[in-house]
Amino acid sequence: MLNIILTEVILSWKFNNVIPHLSTITEGPCWDGNQLLFSNIANNRILSYNPETHITQEVFKDTGEANGLNFNSQGELFACEGGRRRIAKYNSDGTKETIVDSLDGISINSPNDLAINKKGHIYFSDRVGDINPNLGLNFSAIISAEKQENGKYKSFRRTFDTSMPNGLLFNEDENILYVAQSDYRADKERELRSYNVNNDASLSDMKILHDFGPHRGIDGMTLAKDPVSKENYIVAATGWEISGPKGNITIFDKNGKILDRHETPCERPTNCTFIENKIYVTSIEGHLLVAETELEGLLLFPTS
Repeated sequence: MLNIILTEVILSWKFNNVIPHLSTITEGPCWDGNQLLFSNIANNRILSYNPETHITQEVFKDTGEANGLNFNSQGELFACEGGRRRIAKYNSDGTKETIVDSLDGISINSPNDLAINKKGHIYFSDRVGDINPNLGLNFSAIISAEKQENGKYKSFRRTFDTSMPNGLLFNEDENILYVAQSDYRADKERELRSYNVNNDASLSDMKILHDFGPHRGIDGMTLAKDPVSKENYIVAATGWEISGPKGNITIFDKNGKILDRHETPCERPTNCTFIENKIYVTSIEGHLLVAETELEGLLLFPTS
């Protein structure tokens, strides 16, 4: 019955582009309760889209090639600034501040995406190879930025087995962190992985939930639930035009089984998030796509 329900949901999706085609990569969609924010990396800006008025406007510029965006439970906005090699906090008055830019005194490389839990810990993917690795860390890893008693954040290395981590996502209980290992090199892995989140915020017990083989795996992902069964699902932007099932949104159960997928009208979807029962998808080509579904998003902020 579960698969039948999901098949009906997926087959009903019809994607529409809700903004003029930007021609350069869009990423990091996140909902603040009033507008959807998303990054336009090459143009160094963050845009907003109002789903009621359909107005798109620039809300932040000079973003240091910001990629992944996310809110904490208080509604504070954080960004992975790959060009500035830092995690930054974006304030409502337009100012920005550095959260972390190093690990053990060495510069991080190119933060890509981030997930934040109720404790306020920011887990982010940092990757060698996106920019000159000689300037910083000589490895790619999931790193956490955790607020200390003095109000400042401290960074900790959390994975030692990732060569190019990408999207990451907590389950609803926040005791599992899903990680996309998305290394495009032929001798490396493209996998959906899970890690146990320990009481000390470390990660352990890595499991490979899905192996994408030679094809493009997951870029970004979000959490959703079926309002009928109450089951939670990993909803991910996957695939490309070169091989495999093309660009699509893939739905996985918590164990990594593919329940269904829906092809997108873009070659390489980058990320996705929900506003209630609508999914919004960004792409390498510069889209912001929307499709109506029967799934509901599970967001840390806003909660409803």
